[in-house]
Parts: sequence; C-alpha cells; structure tokens
Amino acid sequence: MTLQNVPRAADKPERLRKSTLDKDLGKIDRMEEATRSATRGLVAPGIALLFLTLAGCLAAYHIGFGGKATLIVAAAVIGGYMALTIGANDVANNVSPAVGARALTMTGALIIAAICESAGALLAGGDVVETISKGLVNPAEVSDPQTFVWLMLSALLSSALCVHLATFLGAPISTTHAIVGAVLGAALAAIGPQPIDWGVLGTIAASWVISPLLGGVVAALFLAFIKVMIIYRDDKIAAARRWVPVLIAVMAAAFAGYLLVKGLGHIWAPGPQWVLGISVAAGILVYAGVDPMIRRQSEGLENRRQSLKPLFRLPLIFSAALLSFAHGANDVANAVGPVAAILHSLDGVPVGGSVSLPSWVMMIGAFGISLGLLLFGPRLVRLVGDQITKMNPMRAYCVALSAALTVIVASALGLPVSSTHIAVGAIFGVGFFREYWTVRYRRRRHFERGYRVHQVPRYLTAIDQDVLRRRKLVRRSHFATIVAAWIITVPAAASLAALMYTVINFIV
Repeated sequence: MTLQNVPRAADKPERLRKSTLDKDLGKIDRMEEATRSATRGLVAPGIALLFLTLAGCLAAYHIGFGGKATLIVAAAVIGGYMALTIGANDVANNVSPAVGARALTMTGALIIAAICESAGALLAGGDVVETISKGLVNPAEVSDPQTFVWLMLSALLSSALCVHLATFLGAPISTTHAIVGAVLGAALAAIGPQPIDWGVLGTIAASWVISPLLGGVVAALFLAFIKVMIIYRDDKIAAARRWVPVLIAVMAAAFAGYLLVKGLGHIWAPGPQWVLGISVAAGILVYAGVDPMIRRQSEGLENRRQSLKPLFRLPLIFSAALLSFAHGANDVANAVGPVAAILHSLDGVPVGGSVSLPSWVMMIGAFGISLGLLLFGPRLVRLVGDQITKMNPMRAYCVALSAALTVIVASALGLPVSSTHIAVGAIFGVGFFREYWTVRYRRRRHFERGYRVHQVPRYLTAIDQDVLRRRKLVRRSHFATIVAAWIITVPAAASLAALMYTVINFIV
C-alpha cells in the first residue's frame, strides 16, 4: 500500500472521531476527579499544620530569641497538637446526641460547639494549673527544672499521639486519662516509682467503671420515665404538657450546677449550698417560662409518638452549647497546662508551685480545640451520635441530662468520674435499656401491635420471643472497641511517655 492510500485521521468516519474524543475527555475527567479527591484529603492536615506553625510563631513572638526559646516553641507546637486532638476526639461527646437525634445539622453543631468551646476556654478556662498533673506525682521529687521540662514534653507529646490514634480508630477516650497516664509513665522513667501517689492512680482506674455505669444508669432511668409517663400513655399530648416542662426544668437545674462545678469553677468556686440554691432557682425560672411555651407548641399535634420529638429539640440545642462551654473551660488545661508549666519552670518558678496560664498560651488551646473539632471531629460525631445506637430527641435528651446530672452527683459524693466516659456510657445505657425494654416489657410490645392494655395476652409466642431476643440495638463491635480503648488509655500513654523520655534523655 502506498502512502497516498493510507487513511488519514480526517478521512475517518465522524462517529469514530467523536468516540475517540469522548474517551479522551472521560480520562481527563477521571484524572481531575482523582486529583480533587486527593486534594480534599490534604486540606484539613494542611490547615492543621498551618495552625501549628502559627502557634510556634506566637510563642516565639512573646518569648523572643534565646537559649530557652527553642524549648518553649516546641512546647507550644506540641500543646497546639494536643488541642487539635482533643477537639477531634473529646468534643464529639457534647454534640453527638443532638446530631444523632437530628435536632442539629452537622454544620450547625460544629459551629455552635466551636464557638462555645472557645468561649469557655477563654472566659472561664483554667487560671491555675498544677505543674504535676492531678496530684499524681509528688512535685518535691522533681526539683531539677531540666528533668521536669523533658518529663512534661514527653507526657504532652505521648498523650497527644494516644488521643490521635484513638480518634483514628473511632474510639472516644478521656483526654484527662491520657495526660495523667503520660505523666505517670514519664515520671516513672525520670525519677522512679517512689514519688507516685498510687492511691490517685487507683481512683483514676475506678473511674473507668464508675463513670460509664453512672452515666448509663441515669440515662436509662430517665428514658424509662419518659416511656412510662409520656410515650405509652393513651393521651400522649396531655402527658407531654404535664411532664416535658418538668423534665426541661430538671435539665436547666442540672446544667446550672454543672456550669458552676465544671465550667466556672476557676472564676468562682461556690459551696454546695450555693450550687444547690442556684440550681433550684434556675429550674424554677425555666419551668415558669417553658410551661406556657410547651402548651402552645403542643396545640394541634396528633396523638402519636412522632409528635413529641419537636418538644425536645430546643433543650438539646442548649445542652450541646452548655456542654461545649463547660468542656472548653475545664479541659483546655489538658492541652496547654503542661506548656504553661514548662514556661514557668524555665523562668525559675519552683516546680512544686502552681502557675498561671498566659493569654497567648490559652489562645493556642482554645482555638486549637475548636479547629480540631471543625477539621477532624465530624467522623467521631457521627459514630457516637448515630452508629452506636439509634438516637431520637427523647433518647438524646436523656444522654445530655445524664452527662450533666451525673457529674454533679459524683462531685458531691467525691467519686472520680470522667465526663467523656459518662456521656458515652449514657449512650450505651440508653441502647441496652431499649434492648431490655423490647424483650421484657409486655405492655410495650403489644401496644405497638395495636392491642389495648386489657387485651394483652400473658405470653408471646416462642417465635416472637426469639425475634425480640435476637434484636440488638447496640453495635457490639463499637462497644468492644470503645471499652478496650478506655482500658488501655492510661497504660498505653504511660508506656509511650516512658519510652519517649528515655530516648530524649539519651539524646540530650
């Protein structure tokens, strides 16, 4: 065949040329989509890296240049990293019930929580931080400032890595337990077991059991009350008008006490009488304002369970905001307390004393927690709020109320508790109670079948009982993962901190 006889591209049929062009355009589209997906995955880490860079620059600006500047800048960056991990992990417990119950959208919940976390940290955050966390270590045994600096740096970085790993695995853990475990491990590596207060460690271990059990039992009791007194009444709307204002008033009283004990304790530490009096007054005032509002909202509602949900949505929104405010005020010290302790130690403040938090250090903690929530929090919010057990406004209300009320009761009794474990334990409690209720409560089963109470037969068929017994309303895989993470938090943080301190001490 001569060259003149070879078909040119222009001589190809129009259909073939279009087919080739479509394939090429499709390949380009797929490449662009892959590029966009890869880029989206790098946006959040990029913003987090920028924040850590700014944290280091802020520390350098306030400290200046000198022999101590490098250590302080490193501490500020690690403290910022710890704040990011706290926001990604711990804050999910405050807003997850409201998101799972569809009372708040994910975007709305993140915005409310970020604002309230920052406000709580900046307005009511820890003015004073003990240089050795939670009284676990006798400060007199760490008289060398250099040893103390390496101890705190190792503890801070190790706890941040543990919380980061737990977030990656989808396990909400107590950041307080992580920092305490890290201090324990670093102290063991630095000065041995003699100065460790093992009694304090025992109370921390006890909180692993006490916190989730208390939270779960309180949430289950309130859910049982709502079911018996409102949901399974013949006239649900009349029952709601009678009891919903009372329940909201109880929530208001609990949150007033919760804020006084956990959120505003650094500004004003009232005695038990003041806490009780202010809580009761808040409950009475809220009841007086809510009762007519609930009556107006319930007018014209159908006499069915779905009609009750809107009545609980507003309290859930306020609970998410108040829990976030109290969390920001109380837990910001977990991120920046060691930074302030390192800063004052290098300035010559005695290791055994108490130190104040400079405003620039507090800003790193406050904005780091909020940024960590916005960038990395949605995954854990969805898991806690929607994947452990199904939420609705009534169940989410029980979880939020349990989180506040249990902290107040435990503080009054002197019991060691973790707010994270209480909140997640309350979610487990609600789910397991629903399983028990489904199998055991005869009136509930037949109410759903349309029987009247006096028509309920004494026993279900064997098939019905077997179906109900098999129905699991709590995901066992999440339950096992979270409980295992709770158990290993302190040992894992302690081991990593001990290893890190040993390496640093060997290098320097």
